[in-house]
Order: sequence, then C-alpha cells, then structure tokens
Amino acid sequence: MTRSDLVEELAAQFGQLNQRDAEQAVKTILDAVSDALVRGHRIEIRGFGSFAINHRQPRIGRNPRSGESVQVPSKRVPHFKPGKALREAVDNLKADDSSAAQQPKIA
Repeated sequence: MTRSDLVEELAAQFGQLNQRDAEQAVKTILDAVSDALVRGHRIEIRGFGSFAINHRQPRIGRNPRSGESVQVPSKRVPHFKPGKALREAVDNLKADDSSAAQQPKIA
C-alpha cells in the first residue's frame, strides 16, 4: 500500500473527506510521527504497534567488493514493533491465500 492508496482508502471510508482533505490528514499524521521520532520520543498506537529510535553501536564491517575492513559509525535508526493485534492478524493470514492484495481490517 502506498501513500496515495492510503489517501484513497481514507477518503473512501469517510465520505465527508475529499481527496485534498484526506491527503492533508495523512500528511499531518506522518509529519507528527516523524517529528516525534526526530525529537527522540516513542510513539505507541495501541493495537497497531509502536515506533521508537534504536541506537546501533559502531562496528567493523567489510567491503564486499574488496574484502577490506571498514569502520561503520554508530547511528540512530527508526524502529517499528507491531502490536499484538497486528501480529495476530498477520499470523492468521493463510499461506495459500491467493488474494494477498486484500488487507485484513484491524479494529
């Protein structure tokens, strides 16, 4: 699902929202999540999951082309941990389900 798919789904679910309003709503939510992560805050959406920042320690890596050892610096990376309801919904999908494009509804 892409951002534009999300906007279309939001507009379809809420008849009073047109495409422009739905786009603004999606942009506002994603900006709020991004801003909170940049400030180092954790975001928890019950039943869906949580977003946090993980710190990766510096390490020695290897250049795959030359085989030479290289120093990889430490960095902070965004991390998503799915909630229990989302994990269970995904786990209940059948492996042989030919309609993989249909997404499960999460309450």
